[in-house]
Amino acid sequence: MAETAVERRGVSIALACRAFGVSETCYRYSPKLKDENEEIADLLTGLTDARKTWGFGLCFLHLRNVKGHPWNHKRVYRIYCQLELNLRIKPRKRLKREKPDVLAVPDAPNVTWSMDFMADRLGDGRAFRLLNVMDDFNREGLGIEVDFSLPAERVIRSLDRIIEWRGKPGTIRVDNGPEYISETLRKWAEKHDVTIQHIQPGQPQQNAYVERYNRTVRHEWLDQYIIERIEEAQDQAAYSGASAHPFRQHAPTCSGVFAHL
Repeated sequence: MAETAVERRGVSIALACRAFGVSETCYRYSPKLKDENEEIADLLTGLTDARKTWGFGLCFLHLRNVKGHPWNHKRVYRIYCQLELNLRIKPRKRLKREKPDVLAVPDAPNVTWSMDFMADRLGDGRAFRLLNVMDDFNREGLGIEVDFSLPAERVIRSLDRIIEWRGKPGTIRVDNGPEYISETLRKWAEKHDVTIQHIQPGQPQQNAYVERYNRTVRHEWLDQYIIERIEEAQDQAAYSGASAHPFRQHAPTCSGVFAHL
């Protein structure tokens, strides 16, 4: 307003500044960095054109350490933002997952079994696996098979041994591991008229009963001992707490410690 009054009305600068409450220093001030700002803008534009993957950090380090310019990073960043040279951030694509099925609760024994694998290591670092089988109706542990390798044939042998004393289940709930989607297990299930129910990929809560059982086996057994030999792990899984399990005499692979959880 003071500049307009001086230009159009011809009043003095002092009078215009007093009238509008502006100091004469402020009125007479002209930015001295305009040429430098244009230089910075040109350099930033050239850098981002030549190095399209460079963000502000690399551009500023190049100007400071390679070109030797002493400009403050706040100033350079202000010009960088004004030129809208910021790298475009590609938003993450969110996968639309289907609503998981509700966990079914059986109303009698041998309606639905669940089985799942676990892994642990011996004292010398060798890895071994465990196959846990349980009845979903009363959370009864039916068998724990332990060995270095448990292929589909070994899974079938364990199931056959449990069925001898327990009876045949209607459905066995499993995840999508290679042993469970194998042709060998599928043929065995067709032969015995057993349904293999695979949970949805990425939905372990659909196998919640055996997952909770796995945690108990981990905390109450595996984390409590340093197992030196695979035979030791097999013996503990087969004979530990035998008197606590009513079917011990028929189920040599079932651990009584985890029989009713």
